[in-house]
Amino acid sequence: MHIVVIGGGAAGFFGAITAAETFPQATVTILEKNRQVLGKVRVSGGGRCNVTHACFDNRQLVKHYPRGEKWLRPLLTQFDAGATVRWFESRGVPLKTEPDGRMFPTTDSSETIINCLTRTADRLGIQIRTSCGVSELIPDSSTPTPRWTVRLQTGETLPADRVLVAVGGYPQVPSYGWIPPANHANALVSPVPSLFTFNVPDSPLLALAGVSVPNAQVSVSGTSQKQNGPLLLTHWGFSGPAILRLSAWAARDLAAVDYRFTLRIHWLGDQNEAQIRDGFANFRQQHAKKLVLSQNPFGLPGRLWDAFALEAGITDQTRWSELPGKAQNRLVEKLTNSTYQVVGKSTFKDEFVTCGGIALGSLNPQTLESNEHPGLFFAGEVLDVDGITGGFNFQNAWTTGFVAGRSVGNPTPTPPR
Repeated sequence: MHIVVIGGGAAGFFGAITAAETFPQATVTILEKNRQVLGKVRVSGGGRCNVTHACFDNRQLVKHYPRGEKWLRPLLTQFDAGATVRWFESRGVPLKTEPDGRMFPTTDSSETIINCLTRTADRLGIQIRTSCGVSELIPDSSTPTPRWTVRLQTGETLPADRVLVAVGGYPQVPSYGWIPPANHANALVSPVPSLFTFNVPDSPLLALAGVSVPNAQVSVSGTSQKQNGPLLLTHWGFSGPAILRLSAWAARDLAAVDYRFTLRIHWLGDQNEAQIRDGFANFRQQHAKKLVLSQNPFGLPGRLWDAFALEAGITDQTRWSELPGKAQNRLVEKLTNSTYQVVGKSTFKDEFVTCGGIALGSLNPQTLESNEHPGLFFAGEVLDVDGITGGFNFQNAWTTGFVAGRSVGNPTPTPPR
């Protein structure tokens, strides 16, 4: 049996390795269109590779997926975050957990993960072919069991008994055109970007690039989309986990308005307005003679506090005892309800993620085989599953790669016509 895996990323490698281990008599080939395999693994987590997240309750883990939550949960019973940790540790790659729950190899190098996957593939005799883009998948339904012809962009053809597609997310519908038409035409969820930062060229805070706050609440005006978390000021607008989460959950809403919307920021997301006003009153009593610009009650970065105070009309000579009520009200409004006009997006480093892809309802939910095309399987980001930042997208790759890889070698009769 010849199993062809299209895509040399995390899901592709994991699917190929699982298939080779489950069906040792099979020949397994990975086809990668780029010159190198595992490109996203290499750049993820700043070159450290955020392998998974230390969330070992699957009911909680799936809540980190804006799309695919209910569909993914049963698959996690076959391979979850705990299984990921055990898989890598059993192959000499221990993982460590950071305070925010992200898990990395103890070496802090993505090359450790790449070496583990490529060495394992080599040991299992998996053939890896790079610079091999696929132009067409041709099913042959004339045999009792499914067979395929894989046509490469060079014109070369490869015979295959089973095909696992793990190519990642495509940004546009036409890019899926090489997948058998009945599948992509009837079972494709239109792709849009997820996990991106916001461009705010008119922001008065651009000069503060690099300043961050630990827990802001960010929301899209006029919608219910809202997220909390660390927020980073950039040269082009806003980034950080809170923004990335908002971009993921609101991916389709933001695409629908061409990424032009009003962003609201509550800079002290863990405090309501009444608590903030109490903080002002207490600080005024305890630090009456101190300058407002030199001391703030909330631990905000000094440069950010100064910018808000000056915008509220507070001078560098104003003392807390002299703070006018109107200026305080303007400052409270700045802290709790700042608004900024977003006029575009930027990719978050090289860790872009696609919302959309192969519709989950078009697959057997236990094996990830196409309902329309026996012998054709899918795994990873090519599916309409995506998670927020923090290791969740890699966990989807490991889980779906494992499930598809364990199923891909089983006999699948061709349905009668």
